[in-house]
Order: sequence, then C-alpha cells, then structure tokens
Amino acid sequence: EERIDLIRQVFWDMNEVSWYVQTIKHKDDTETILHITITSKKATEMPDFYHFSKSQREALTEVLKPEYAQMLAELVGTYGGEVSLDEAQIRAMLSAMPKDISERRKAVVEKAYSLLGKVNYFWGGKSSAIGWDSRWGTPTRVTAPGSRSTGTVRPYGLDCSGFVSWCAVNAAGDPAAFAAVGNGVRAQRALCAPVDWADALPGDLAFYPDLSHVGIVAGRGADGGLLVLHCSYSLGGVVCSSDAKAAGFTDLGRPSLFEKTP
Repeated sequence: EERIDLIRQVFWDMNEVSWYVQTIKHKDDTETILHITITSKKATEMPDFYHFSKSQREALTEVLKPEYAQMLAELVGTYGGEVSLDEAQIRAMLSAMPKDISERRKAVVEKAYSLLGKVNYFWGGKSSAIGWDSRWGTPTRVTAPGSRSTGTVRPYGLDCSGFVSWCAVNAAGDPAAFAAVGNGVRAQRALCAPVDWADALPGDLAFYPDLSHVGIVAGRGADGGLLVLHCSYSLGGVVCSSDAKAAGFTDLGRPSLFEKTP
C-alpha cells in the first residue's frame, strides 16, 4: 500500500488536471461545455522537482536509455507510438512503398501487416506454417526457459524472432526460408548486413542494442520516422510502432535472404 501511495503521489506531481464549465445561451436552449486540460511534466523535469542527488540523477539517466524501453513499457503499458490500422489503411501503406523495391520485400511487409493485432506474443513461439497457423490462439503451456511466463498457460502465438521467421517463410512461400532468415534474434542479426538509418528499406530488420528484440521495417511515417512491425511481449502481440528509435530499436540489418540490393 505504501508503494501504491508513492506511485499515486508521483502521478499527481507530474500531472495537473484543470477544468471549467462554459455556458452558452442559445435562443431556444442552453449549451453547457465542460473543458478539461491535462498538463504533464516529463521525467527529465522531475530531478529538480524532487531535489535528486547526483547518484539519483545518474540512475534516472541510465533507466531512460533506449535499451530499457521495453522494460519500462511493461510498467506503463505502451511505447514507441503504437498505431492502429484498419484494412484500408494497411492497403494504403503497402501502396505507398517505394516502387523500385523487390517483390520479396513487399511480400515480407505484407505478411507482417497480415498479423497486426491478430497474433499473441508467446515466449519461444515459432511457426513455419504457410498461411495461418491453426495453433495460434490455442491455450498452450510455455515451456521455453528464461521468461516470467515460463510454465504458464497462454494463447499460442509468436515471439519477436518467430514473427520475423514466419513473415520470411510466407514471403518466400517455402518453409526452408525459416533456416535462411535465422532462428532467434542473434542468428537473424548474424545473417544481416549493416544498414544506415537513412538507407533503410521496407523488409530490413530493426534490433535492440542487446539483441533482445527484433522487428521488421515497414516504411516511413509522415514525420520521416521508421515504422516497425514487431511482436511485443509487453504489448501482448503484433503491433506497429511509428518511431523505431522511440520504441528502443537502435540497429538495422539487411537480411541476405531478401537480397543485398533494393
């Protein structure tokens, strides 16, 4: 209870809610409008507010680094500007891809979009099925070690690298592509050539600095940020993040499976 009270106090220290009621008299009736304003502070503003010591400031700087984005997301529920897209918007995104990229790249991104919001995250979840895997959504015990979910029963789905592998397999139409793209994040990174952020293309892979997470570059948003489709533990399944860097991705790779040229 003491910790809950502390979190509640921090929330109200960082967020101010004000409101007022506006009354507008019309000829035949009266309109009442409630105006609510929420003003929020950033985490970087709080050390001065709380009179942090040098060591506390250093700790805050450390925990706000991109590599901890997913850990923080498990606490606050979201990160990286996740976006919801309907079928029409997905078709528009696919149509907006560069015209000179290969059909394989387009297929990879199209397959990635096909699972958006439809497949759960499952630690150790892999699939070489062509098309929808009938196991997805079926309650299954997590047997892969190393996760807080190990030993629990959850709807079967994919983990982050399993999502990338499934998209590669289905883009190629061949289960053999599973081995070609790599089994696991580290194997997938090892099979990639480095890519600069300015040169990223749809179908390239995005990685966390500690190789704990991987996603598929889907293109660029209106602000120029890289869109990344990934299967997220903290967000429960396949999502689209509108800003790769804000989502914690720091490294890009070009899979040899797709091709070394656009």
